[in-house]
Amino acid sequence: MSLFGKNIKKIRSVKGMSQQAFAELFDLKRGTLGAYEEGRSEPKIETLIKIANHFSITTDALLTTEITVNELLKFKGTLTTESKNLKHEQYAVIPCITETNASNYVSQYGNQSFVDELPFIKLPVNPTKTFRAFTVSNLEMTKHDKGFYPKDIVVGEYVPEDVIKKLNNGTLVFSVVGEKIIFRRLYTTKNEAIFRADHKNIEDETYPVKDIKELWRVRYVFWRRIPELHGEFEDKLHMIEQELLQMKKKLR
Repeated sequence: MSLFGKNIKKIRSVKGMSQQAFAELFDLKRGTLGAYEEGRSEPKIETLIKIANHFSITTDALLTTEITVNELLKFKGTLTTESKNLKHEQYAVIPCITETNASNYVSQYGNQSFVDELPFIKLPVNPTKTFRAFTVSNLEMTKHDKGFYPKDIVVGEYVPEDVIKKLNNGTLVFSVVGEKIIFRRLYTTKNEAIFRADHKNIEDETYPVKDIKELWRVRYVFWRRIPELHGEFEDKLHMIEQELLQMKKKLR
């Protein structure tokens, strides 16, 4: 096994780059880069050459020599000056469950290599927390033409198993339970989890809490369309205005 993985990890450290940023620089997937750094995989020759040329390091050195920090600085001075001059903002990299990969996610949700290969979104939210994005695919969470429509995206924060029963009833969640992914409101009893849709014609689905494989509490929402700008308050205000106009007409 070569020293390639150890060396690129050191380069990232000196450069102040995340795995995602480094991977994007060389058209790699984050999971692929992780495999390199952990010694589970070796790079293709074109990838090796691209990285070596970018940092002015010989391919032989990348593969066979444990490069020191001082040596890296000699190879290319910009390795540290860029890092010092730029303020690196940390973004959360959030894997996204889509209609295309949802069925595979049900069976592979615990496989980190699979999760690393999912499409992702990056958001300026707490990067120390674990998030997952889910693409809505049905009308179960619509009510009176409002709510969530297909292609909307919800972003959920991971809920540990021992916290599930502590969530407030009606909390918006998506969950891997049984053999599917459910996006609904959660209600819990002592031993059961009830998933309830906002659409009045959709029946509840009930499962033992112990059967929940994964659960994410929705924290952020991205609507594919622009939501209605007027709400309940504006509707009531409009109704009062109309009543006042009617009263003025009667007084004339």
